[in-house]
Amino acid sequence: MPADRFSTATRIRAFGAQAAERLYRARGRTVRTPRRSRLTGRAALLALVVCSLVVALAYPMRQYVSQRSEIAEQQRQAEHARKKVKQLRELRARWEDPAFVEQQAREHLHFVRPGEVGYTVRDGTGAAHRPSDHGPDRAWYQNLWDGVDEADGKR
Repeated sequence: MPADRFSTATRIRAFGAQAAERLYRARGRTVRTPRRSRLTGRAALLALVVCSLVVALAYPMRQYVSQRSEIAEQQRQAEHARKKVKQLRELRARWEDPAFVEQQAREHLHFVRPGEVGYTVRDGTGAAHRPSDHGPDRAWYQNLWDGVDEADGKR
């Protein structure tokens, strides 16, 4: 082989390998030559495939997770709606009872039976109420007529 074809570094590496070979033969051992691993190309290809799969599956996985959370939220809302429907059915059943209807009329509309005397008790604060004040201690019909008068512009 012509010596001018190799660089100095290549010649020194070859010389070192020959010297190591002679040394190992003298001791009765075989020379281990450095192997080039074919695994690096395969590893690069495997890494490329894994990265491609991660990128390809990232969006569908994100959609899956978000849809699962939406499903859970919808289930919570459905359970809340079921409870509300149950409460409303119980309330409707109560309104079908004449005693409950009478109690509500007495409490909210200030109804009294014939022969009874109705009393309205103030809360004791002593605050004077103007006719335009809509308070809980006034009868509903007073609030209604005051609202009609205010809308009509008479006050």
